[in-house]
Formats: sequence, C-alpha cells, structure tokens
Amino acid sequence: MSAANPVTLPLAEYKARQIRLAVDGKVATITLDRPDKKNPLTFDSYAEIVDLFRAAAKEKAVKAFVITGAGGNFCSGGDVFEIIKPLIEMEAAQLLDFTRMTGEVVKAMRACPQPIIAAVDGVCAGAGAILAMASDIRLGTPGAKVAFLFNRVGLAGCDMGACAILPRLVGAGRAAELLYTGRVLGGEEAFANAMTKRMLDMEWAMSVESAIEAEAIAQALCMETEDFARAFRAFAATQKPVFEGN
Repeated sequence: MSAANPVTLPLAEYKARQIRLAVDGKVATITLDRPDKKNPLTFDSYAEIVDLFRAAAKEKAVKAFVITGAGGNFCSGGDVFEIIKPLIEMEAAQLLDFTRMTGEVVKAMRACPQPIIAAVDGVCAGAGAILAMASDIRLGTPGAKVAFLFNRVGLAGCDMGACAILPRLVGAGRAAELLYTGRVLGGEEAFANAMTKRMLDMEWAMSVESAIEAEAIAQALCMETEDFARAFRAFAATQKPVFEGN
C-alpha cells in the first residue's frame, strides 16, 4: 500500500496521480477520474484523498470542496483487481492496516474545515457510497444509484464508520435496511449481517472516531473469511458468488 506525497503546495498547484484536482476561485473540485471502470478507488487514490483533505485546514483561499466522478458515474467502490485481489492474500495485521487506512478517509473528511459537497451521478457503491455519506451535503441526479454493497463481497455492512454515521443521517431503521440488504440475502450469508447488527448496536453510544476504529477491526476480521475470497473469484469469473458462511 503506497501513500501520496504530503501536500506542501497550494492546492491549485498540487498534481494528484489517481484523481483530478481543479481549483476555481474559492471552490476545489476533486474528480475521481477512471471513467472506464466507473471510477474505482485504489490504494493510491485513498491516500491522495486523505492527503488533500488534511491539507485543506491550511488552505485559506478554498472555501468549499466538491467531490465527484468522471464519465457519468460517481464511484464503484474499491477496485476489484487492484484492492480486493491483494486483500485476499494479506495476513490479519495487513488487513487491519488497510481497514484503518480507509477509515482515515472519513476522519480526514470530517476534520476538513470547509464544507464538502458530493455531486453524485450514476453508480455510487461501496466505498463510493461512504464518500457520499461522509460529505456534508449530497446532491444526486435522477440517475444516481447508491448502494452499500459490502455484503455482496462477503463483508459486513460496517465499514469506514457507516454504522455510526448512516443512522444519524437517515435514521436507524433505514440505515439497517441499507446496510443489511444490497439485495435479497440467503441465510448462508448471515455471518456478515450478524457483524453488521452487532456494530449498529455497539456504535449507537460511540463517538464516530471510535466507531471507525471498531469497524476497521470488524471488517478486517471479515476479510479473513473464505467467503470474501469466494466473492473475488466469482467476480473475476463473471459469476454469481455462492457463499457458505465461513
């Protein structure tokens, strides 16, 4: 997992590698710019987003951020071959490093002094849905499709603070529905929903920062399951995953 270089220049002069940054007057726009794959995130783009929002505290000229995606889609989540494939080969400590790193994105967005507006069109899934959730304002087109799809890859719905933040935005009942059901789930997939239910209950009285850490640990545990590997193999073979609950 590589990291972006710390931002030391004014944002208008900063050149990111995995995302496109444009500053127009007082507004900075971060564009996820891999339209051929519906703008998935990579290890580098996660790090660059963290880096940019942390630098925002020192950027007096910029008064607001817009985060969006190129080519008619917002973000399809973590890149299957550049993130999920390496994850199934990692040890427990490396998985926890990864889930903590993804949580830093939400922490950096929450700590950013400027308001962040998510401009959402098309696919907004997985970690992309988290980016929209962590923004201050979400503006969507009629074509926007938002989904918390972690259970489709054998993971729990608790990811990057979702069980703490989403109930505060849409209410506990609606949040539970969104996090449990990216689609109709069979009983064999209930291990991940059990983790989601536990985290929804635990995080009600937690700070968001504590919840992000708790979810990093919970999701890293789910990444050690064989069902997570089954989901990747099924996607790579363009098949529907068959989960076995282990």
